[in-house]
Amino acid sequence: MEEHHIARRGLVLGSLALMVSGCTSISSAFGPRLGLNPRYRRQHVRYDGNEPAGTIVVDTSQRFLYAVETDGWATRYGVGVGEQGLSFKGTATVGRKADWPSWTPTASMMKRKPRLVKYAGGVPGGLNNPLGARALYLYQDGRDTHFRIHGTNEPWTIGTAVSNGCIRMINDDVIDLYDRTPLGTTVVVV
Repeated sequence: MEEHHIARRGLVLGSLALMVSGCTSISSAFGPRLGLNPRYRRQHVRYDGNEPAGTIVVDTSQRFLYAVETDGWATRYGVGVGEQGLSFKGTATVGRKADWPSWTPTASMMKRKPRLVKYAGGVPGGLNNPLGARALYLYQDGRDTHFRIHGTNEPWTIGTAVSNGCIRMINDDVIDLYDRTPLGTTVVVV
């Protein structure tokens, strides 16, 4: 009986062929949900809040973001939230959106975490950027609050209070939210 071995080159080329053919996506092939607690996976759920369809509601204590839809439904996403005392609460609007945003730590972030000083000149958008694949910038009265709903390259942080105040989502989810959210959308953070 002849033994068959799969060479590493054959495995890589075969996987690449599947991605190119549309049988899988690059994001699913490289496991963006690796380390994500299943509780925080995106779900279509019943929603009984009073907010109108089109509103984004972030429940920081439960670590969920709801994109409110019609007829009592919402898409629920797991999120990571700000550390104690650093999170945003209140109502804002999406004043700007960015695809693969750049990131520069604020002065207060660098003061709290001196290791961030090395990024004072900014980090260009891309796979190594802490804002991930997309960002929704929260504004109040036409002014940037410096709080964001953004992606993360650290899916294991979803469901925790770890950020400098922003709301983080896995990249697949923030891309989904970004695509369905127009500028001017109301965001309620409780």
